[in-house]
Parts: sequence; C-alpha cells; structure tokens
Amino acid sequence: MQAAALTTRAVGTGSWTGRVLSTIGVAFMIFDGVIHVAKPEPVVQAFAQLGFPLRLSVGIGIVELVCTALYVIPRTSVLGAVLLTGYLGGAIATQVRAGSGWFESIFPVLVAAILWGGLALRDARVRALASL
Repeated sequence: MQAAALTTRAVGTGSWTGRVLSTIGVAFMIFDGVIHVAKPEPVVQAFAQLGFPLRLSVGIGIVELVCTALYVIPRTSVLGAVLLTGYLGGAIATQVRAGSGWFESIFPVLVAAILWGGLALRDARVRALASL
C-alpha cells in the first residue's frame, strides 16, 4: 500500500513557465500597489473618476502589497492567491459599477488568471486541487 503524498518533480519547463507567469503578475501587482501609495496624478484622476475618496489610496495600496507578499512566500502562496483574487474581484466590481469599458473590466480577470496559472505550474498543491 502506498502512502498518499504530493510528489516533487524536477524543475522543468512547467515550473519555469510558472515562475515567469508569477513574476509578471507580481511585478504588475507591486507596481499598482506602489502607485496607490505614491498617488501620482493618474491615480488621483482614476479615484475621482471611480468615485472613491483619494484618502483610501494608501490603504488600498498597502493591502495590495501585503497580499502580494503573501503570494510570493511559498508557504503562504495559496492564501496570497485567494486574497489577490478577492482584491481583483473588487476591482472588477468597481469598474462595472463605474460603467468602464470592457478592457478595464476584463483586465483584473487576466491578471488573476496569470497569478493562478503561474501558481498552478509551480506548486503541486494547487495542481492537486485543480485535478479534483
């Protein structure tokens, strides 16, 4: 009788592809979080257009950066992915409520797909969940 265990596989093409996808997603999330904290003019205009008070920008940026940090740490990467999915879901809802175009509404879905795809390719636990 064999014990059920997650097997580790050699670092292959899937693992490297997962790392590249994760890096792209993380780079975007860090950039977005930093500009929320820095509040350049495009962020000020976006907050005014979406109807959010600018004082929320720093808090939103910090939450985004913390969730991204959880995603980057291998032990908490699944929790980080779940939290980032919730964050990006809020971005989708905001864009839909504001009546933005289709690209602005779909872009967070694409970012979430990149983050989850990268995680699935580099983490056997997520692949095991996906196979259910």
